[in-house]
Amino acid sequence: MAILDEYLKMMLDEGGSDLHLNVGLPPKIRAGGRLTPLDRPVMTTEAMEKTLSEVCPPDRWEYFKESNDLDFAYEIEGLARFRANYLCNYYGKAAVFRQIPAKILTMEQLKCPDVLKRISEFKSGLVCVTGPTGSGKSTTMAAMIDYINTNFYKHIITIEDPIEFVHPNKKSCIVHREDGIHTESFEAALMGAMRADPDIILLGEMRELETIKLALACASMGMLVFGTLHTNNAPKTIDRIIDAFPADQQPQIRTMLAQCLTGVVSQLLCRTADGKGRVAVHEVLLSNDALPNTIRKGQISNIRSIIEGGMAEGMCSMDGNLKRLMKEKRITPMEAYMKSSDKKVFAPFLSEDEIPDH
Repeated sequence: MAILDEYLKMMLDEGGSDLHLNVGLPPKIRAGGRLTPLDRPVMTTEAMEKTLSEVCPPDRWEYFKESNDLDFAYEIEGLARFRANYLCNYYGKAAVFRQIPAKILTMEQLKCPDVLKRISEFKSGLVCVTGPTGSGKSTTMAAMIDYINTNFYKHIITIEDPIEFVHPNKKSCIVHREDGIHTESFEAALMGAMRADPDIILLGEMRELETIKLALACASMGMLVFGTLHTNNAPKTIDRIIDAFPADQQPQIRTMLAQCLTGVVSQLLCRTADGKGRVAVHEVLLSNDALPNTIRKGQISNIRSIIEGGMAEGMCSMDGNLKRLMKEKRITPMEAYMKSSDKKVFAPFLSEDEIPDH
């Protein structure tokens, strides 16, 4: 058995989601949102080299030694898949392994808002699924693709680095492509997808300017495009897309985005009140009569009003859902305060010793 497999099995036994390996520290796992060390020796430089190299494909290991960064998927047959991130830091080589659930959970199992099913049924446009690293974006997006796959006859192309969830073909036909293995870049894969008659394109991450531009072009051409961004809410998502472009291109991008943005699903994970788990909280923005003009004019501050006024259509705000979870005692007032956009709404619910000094 590979040394790494032992650590990963220990992590799964403890209910962890991530394994962290750093030279000079024992292996650590993230469980319930907290990092805790495993009962194993401190990682030496030699031990790190052996642990990482024995599970990495030889060609990818050579690439890592040249570039100091590597992402790939690793699987323990019959147990679980993991997204591996190799990197170098001040102390030497390091790595993080995140569990990819072997079974794709449904939206019901994840307790997603019902509006996500309606979003999954859109015929075209850009849908951004956003949130910080580790917030469950990929899991939510996988549930949405599974809903489509179960209920509709669609041609779906996924472009990821690395491939995370592998969907069996049900009613839909799903093509999985991995950057660096099946295609030389996200941009090349998107260009190819335009000619492959897709109904839906899933982008693992909208990182580069050219990727965002091509995603907008695909959405404008009548495809439904799902993409992820590391933003916490709908207004920041729209700002991030526009700010990725030089100033002279932003008016054109505002127009394209106004025409094709059909939804933003933002997600955060909150620690539960009992400290034993985490619960997802969502913000949902849908396109309506007011949104295109708001984007074109750059009046992003009006997005909050659009969400508040669109609750009958299925829209919901992050702070509103945080308040609901707090009142249901599923999360603590401090957790709601820390994750909220408008801190003053939640400050009255804190005890005197919890109130921050600033």
